[in-house]
Amino acid sequence: MKGVFPAPGDYIYFKSQVPLHKIPIGTKQWRYYDFGPKVVAPLICLPATAGTADVYYKQIMSLSMKGYRVISVDIPRVWSHHEWIQAFEKFLDAIDVHHIHLYGTSLGGFLAQIFAQHRPRRVRSLILSNTYLDTRSFSAAMPWAPIVSWTPAFLLKRYVLTGIHDGPHEPFIADSVDFVVSQVETLSREDLASRLTLTVESGSVGPLVLSDAMITLMDVYTTNDFSAIPQHLKDEISERYPGARRAYLKSGGDFPFLSRPDEVNLHLQLHLRRVGVEARLDLVPGISKGGSGGNSGKENSDNQDDSDKDEPSKEDDNGASKSPSPTNSHLPLPPEGTDYTNIDEQQQITSETLVKLIWEFLLVCYYLLPLYMESTYSVGKYCWELRQLEWY
Repeated sequence: MKGVFPAPGDYIYFKSQVPLHKIPIGTKQWRYYDFGPKVVAPLICLPATAGTADVYYKQIMSLSMKGYRVISVDIPRVWSHHEWIQAFEKFLDAIDVHHIHLYGTSLGGFLAQIFAQHRPRRVRSLILSNTYLDTRSFSAAMPWAPIVSWTPAFLLKRYVLTGIHDGPHEPFIADSVDFVVSQVETLSREDLASRLTLTVESGSVGPLVLSDAMITLMDVYTTNDFSAIPQHLKDEISERYPGARRAYLKSGGDFPFLSRPDEVNLHLQLHLRRVGVEARLDLVPGISKGGSGGNSGKENSDNQDDSDKDEPSKEDDNGASKSPSPTNSHLPLPPEGTDYTNIDEQQQITSETLVKLIWEFLLVCYYLLPLYMESTYSVGKYCWELRQLEWY
């Protein structure tokens, strides 16, 4: 976690292919990615406190190429679990999605369970990773929770980052940590305060209507792999859902969806198949149902050559708000180590830095000003007494 983390090549490619959506719903601003055939019931990914919609970019690119629809969202600025349920339901209504499959990690997994408990008709299945059932452990570890909404951004970021294990890591885990840290830097003070409030607010997951058979628990089950979620909280999850399917990962740290994407994507795909989600590979641009090239989303085409010629003018089935290009809109992922030049670097000196400096200055003034005034008074008093002695 040193300095500015350069964006990975596959992430730059993802940003160039998948549009980021920002929509206001009521008083909430939603930021999300939505990619894949619209006719498929979506897998909605909910991040942890330190995550954003971007952290699931490897799942979006991989699963959408296999005919699944993936939606990854930022947790909006909500200040209670009840407000989260209402806001998320309005979001689903706004994007015209009724039945969903939820994949949540840490805080995202907790919120997924809360939503499944109170809106059982909308949630068809759950995939939970590194998550918990109640917030007591976190609220006990954060005694200053009542003033979290007044805390400066740099202190909130420092608190969030202390929960991320800083090495030594295997290279792929270290890269995942660096990427998540770079995403934390993009979060505002209000975003961080809201998420920490959700983490420490008194609450627990009640009984679910959803059958255990529709739940997959995906975790790293090795003693030498660090996790920010204590093991006893993970054990409570296993005890609550004894009939759930287990998905074991060899390693991966707190962010296996970034460090072990192939394994995670395979488990997600197996889960979706098991719960009855039918992939629509025939609606993926550039891939026919039989696996050959060309767009087969247009039925009864005259021949393969004609379909290839007409392909640039066809509408993107993924709903991406991009103009047609002469090549397929869904290109194979480049090698992960691909180097991209002329990438705009993120500006680190922002208004937030200025606020941090002002805040530190005020803290110094708060502690040092009384000492300065006291010393000034003492010196002045001594000089006055000395002057009186000279007069006599």
